[in-house]
Amino acid sequence: MPSSASPTPKVVLITGTSTGIGLAAAVAAAQAGWTVVATLRDPARSGALREAATAAGVAERVHVKRLDVTDRDAITACLDEVIAEHGHLDAVVNNAGAGAVGTVERVGTELFRTAMEVNFFGVVELTGAAMPLLRATGGRVITVTSVGGIVGQPFNEAYCAAKFAAEGFMESLAPVAAAVGVSVSVIEPGAVASEFVANLDIDVPALLEAAGPYAPSLKGYLDHVMASFEGAQSSADAAAAVVEVLTAERPPFRAQTSAEARDLVAPKLADLDGSRVQQLTASWLS
Repeated sequence: MPSSASPTPKVVLITGTSTGIGLAAAVAAAQAGWTVVATLRDPARSGALREAATAAGVAERVHVKRLDVTDRDAITACLDEVIAEHGHLDAVVNNAGAGAVGTVERVGTELFRTAMEVNFFGVVELTGAAMPLLRATGGRVITVTSVGGIVGQPFNEAYCAAKFAAEGFMESLAPVAAAVGVSVSVIEPGAVASEFVANLDIDVPALLEAAGPYAPSLKGYLDHVMASFEGAQSSADAAAAVVEVLTAERPPFRAQTSAEARDLVAPKLADLDGSRVQQLTASWLS
């Protein structure tokens, strides 16, 4: 007699879910039927996430946990809790990130080290720790990078360097992970109307004053950025691209979240979905 038991929901861990794409992706993944482990550095900031999950009717599928992706012990503890509570892990979405504005002559290297810790080394730490769990389920790794991981942008030297590094790491990992049954994808948003820019906490007059001879160029760049964010994609739309890759039967390696993002990276990437690179590098393994 066939079993009437419902299949066990798949489990996804998403980082950086207090605002923006991470919050919207957590809710959308739960709406798609996933059990969501929604992580953030400070659970006290989970109010907006909990409200959104409740409003969407999926609060019971969203489990909030503390996780600082730069803390190796915290990563281990969080993954142990996921297995203790849910028994398996089917996907990780590396979304936590930190912006950085300035040019190297004026800001020095500390800004670069900080950007690398969150945007690159945090991704490396969590991905490496989760791989045994994902191998067990034939799972997937999805990393939210940026068009800034493809096209270097003025005064975003530290941020773009970290995102370039994350893209290179994931592109290199993808064929290796695929050989053990784990798919790897990157999501490249352009301008997104979220709290990410606000969270940069930029004091524009102070930034311009500190820029010295770069001040005129910096002002032009900041004016451009503010104008681009006026017509920016919503967090929900960007998150929909994340969930599309999360649920796809055959997820692409690379996906942009908007036409604007595709237009920006197209001159540099003729291989928009990453399949040519993946076919090439996968052939090196056999």
